[in-house]
Amino acid sequence: MKTNSILDTARSHWHWRGQARPAFAVPPRPGQESVWDYPRPPRLEIDPREVVIRWGGLEVARSTRAIRALETAHPPSFYIPLDDIAPGLLVPAEGTSLCEWKGPARYWSLVDGERRLAKVAWSYPRPLPGSELLGDGVAFYCHVLDCSVAGARVTPQPGGFYGGWITPELVGPFKGEAGSEGW
Repeated sequence: MKTNSILDTARSHWHWRGQARPAFAVPPRPGQESVWDYPRPPRLEIDPREVVIRWGGLEVARSTRAIRALETAHPPSFYIPLDDIAPGLLVPAEGTSLCEWKGPARYWSLVDGERRLAKVAWSYPRPLPGSELLGDGVAFYCHVLDCSVAGARVTPQPGGFYGGWITPELVGPFKGEAGSEGW
């Protein structure tokens, strides 16, 4: 099977693509965003808010130019430019995956002396067309890190696989919650 056929097959099963908000979605109030209004394939945008990632007392990253990936039903993932990540902390981790929209992912661990957080970040070093903005960015799972956007602490997207960050302005429900397998 050709790569394009694999991608086309994977893309075809998504019913919700941001064109219409489903009846079960929470309506956003002024100043809020519904994750159901995000498109699929995801829209990528540079976010000027300050993003800070800490591992205990260690600052892992600080950026005012993170790339937000906005994809239907998902809280955004924030991709931090490599230049905004403290040098020497990221080491390649085992495993790969494939996003039908963004491309092949590689995983990263954080290492600081004897401390190690395995497979806590991912990137798309060879993104698919339309996702080129992600080529120099790394996204972090916030479930084991202290992450904030504009000073507000984020909470992790439900489910063990997903890496979205829930910020105060978002309404869902979010992919990864019970019953969301078909979203």
